[in-house]
Amino acid sequence: MRTDTIFFQLFQTFDNLLFELVGLPPEASEGYHFTSVEIKEKAFRFDGIFIPEALEKNIWFVEVQFQKRAEFYWEFIGEIFLYLSQYKPQHNWQAVAIFAKRSIETEPPKHFSELFASDRIVRVYLDELPQDESLNLGLVRLIVAPKRETLSLAQQLVGRVRQADRERMVEFIETVLLYKFPQMSRDEVEAMFTLSDLKKTRVYRDALQEGKLEGKLEGEKIGAQRGQILGLKQGLKQAVVRLLTRKFGKVSLRVLKRLEKLSAEQLEDLAEAVFDFEKVADLDLWLKAH
Repeated sequence: MRTDTIFFQLFQTFDNLLFELVGLPPEASEGYHFTSVEIKEKAFRFDGIFIPEALEKNIWFVEVQFQKRAEFYWEFIGEIFLYLSQYKPQHNWQAVAIFAKRSIETEPPKHFSELFASDRIVRVYLDELPQDESLNLGLVRLIVAPKRETLSLAQQLVGRVRQADRERMVEFIETVLLYKFPQMSRDEVEAMFTLSDLKKTRVYRDALQEGKLEGKLEGEKIGAQRGQILGLKQGLKQAVVRLLTRKFGKVSLRVLKRLEKLSAEQLEDLAEAVFDFEKVADLDLWLKAH
């Protein structure tokens, strides 16, 4: 999993996440903007930097580490001082090293012991986050949770989301899952969300768009208006078959023949209805009603 990418998105989306991780109140995030800055001479790039507007607030350097690296602190602290030398900011600074778990952290070099003793550099271990975390910290815990716990944890998070934040949070939970488990099936993702939630995520949109795109291309091959309509219908049928296959396994010949008789509008309705079906009998009832 590209943890640098996912954490960049997390910090960019949830302004107060870093400050929660280091034990500061959410209001500490006010007046900061998050960015990623390259140190040109060495082509180093931090996972992120929180830069404040007010001079009395500290710059926060952020680095996320999911694998053990002997050179981690040498490089991280070297990058910090190269940044300070190059940009000469007026603000004071602090840094946070975020580890997936304590065991992958290497011993900090004795040359920098004062930086750790003074809390100039703070360390966070994601597998030790408190169980009664906020939603933001819950997203972080989702990243490091064992696979056997991930689906139930994601469902718990979805259940806690306020309606005002629901679309953004559901989208991010889906993003975390797809980053963490690129081999994860759509059925596994679908199981976590309601139909109204799922219709707003990439999983649903991708399946439907794939079918529509295939239909458009098929229509362009034929060229005529009738061909475009038939092509769209064929693309929607393929999208429905794809969704049904992931839901129930192999689609029977009887169902395939029945799908041929549905209009493009009915096929699109069926693509939405699939996520409410619990068994093949539900599909049969829907087809009989249409």
